Amino acid sequence: MARTGGRLTEFVTTFREGPTEVRERALGPDLARGFMLLFIALANSHYFVRGTSYFGGFPQDGGVVDRAISWTIATFVDGRAFPMFGLLFGYGVAQIVRRQSGRPRDTRRLLWRRSLVLIVLGLLHGTLLYVGDILGAYGVLLLLGAWTVRWKDRWLWIIAVLVFVLTALPSDGSLAITTDGPDVSMVPPDLATQFVERIKVTPLIAALGPIGFAGPFLIGLWAGRRRILEFPDRHRTLLRGTAIVGITAAVLGAQPVALMIARVIDRQDHLDYFGPLHDATGVLGGFGYAALIALWSIRLADAPGPITRAIAATGQRSLTCYLAQSVVWTIVFTPYLLDLSDDLGITGTAVLATATWAATVLAADRMNRAGYRGPFELLIRRFTYRSKQRVPSR
Repeated sequence: MARTGGRLTEFVTTFREGPTEVRERALGPDLARGFMLLFIALANSHYFVRGTSYFGGFPQDGGVVDRAISWTIATFVDGRAFPMFGLLFGYGVAQIVRRQSGRPRDTRRLLWRRSLVLIVLGLLHGTLLYVGDILGAYGVLLLLGAWTVRWKDRWLWIIAVLVFVLTALPSDGSLAITTDGPDVSMVPPDLATQFVERIKVTPLIAALGPIGFAGPFLIGLWAGRRRILEFPDRHRTLLRGTAIVGITAAVLGAQPVALMIARVIDRQDHLDYFGPLHDATGVLGGFGYAALIALWSIRLADAPGPITRAIAATGQRSLTCYLAQSVVWTIVFTPYLLDLSDDLGITGTAVLATATWAATVLAADRMNRAGYRGPFELLIRRFTYRSKQRVPSR
């Protein structure tokens, strides 16, 4: 027996390959994925809003409420949620590797199958629904990252720190300081234009995306080897320090860009420094959020309430819920459908994003009560573990 999150949980004494069953899953990682999907929705939806001028993906002609919400999203959400998902992605890969009893070559092949299905799903998702897809980038990252799962810890840290330093160097390519609004690939006027434009952009995002996710992915592998998020009560000091330092750095590092986005201060020179500062501290913030939620899960693990269980169920079905968000963006913002990019504004899209996330939480909870794993979770597991006889739905 071992104490986990304040409760006694019996270890499974027989080794089993294949995906982790729901009853064996730790609360912390699922809760983190479920909650951060709200941040993903808030981070993605504001890029659809039309205006006369833009900064950091936000129209610059909104009122006081829009400006306040823009500051909040730029401070706590943008560039902070995606690094956390990169960390959790690496953590999940470490869990997969730990459950394999075969040769390293067999494990790599399993991970490559998983990467292939992510790449295909990402290309379809980016072309049909949301051009800012991250699934393809995760697939490419895993395709290459399958070679890193046997690296020694120090090499995971060395490469992660190197990537962090390189991405923190001055650059004018950060989304945090972009002055572009939604282009034709994001809000295409017709279906033909959508396919033509997005087929150019989606593979490029898939190819370049791993650069930003590589550092969090490698740290996630390291954390997954130690099961830090699964047994947070054993790592309280590390998690507390990470939460305090990471979130503080993220909030402070965001302020130059966030205050400019909210038009509290005039747009400054040297944006090529402020953009990378916003992004680099966002990586630390992603780590901080993961640590904070893991600490929170210690208190909730003994008697999780209905809201906690519902958010965890959302995290268990994060792929399905992420794709469901894109269905909403497509219907609401596409010009040949509802075309509400001119009507909602920053406040409207924030409300829409929150409502969309809440709807996916309710749907995930219903699926959990019905014992249904989620359509895209089943798809990716069946493709990944095609040689296994047992692919449990619960």
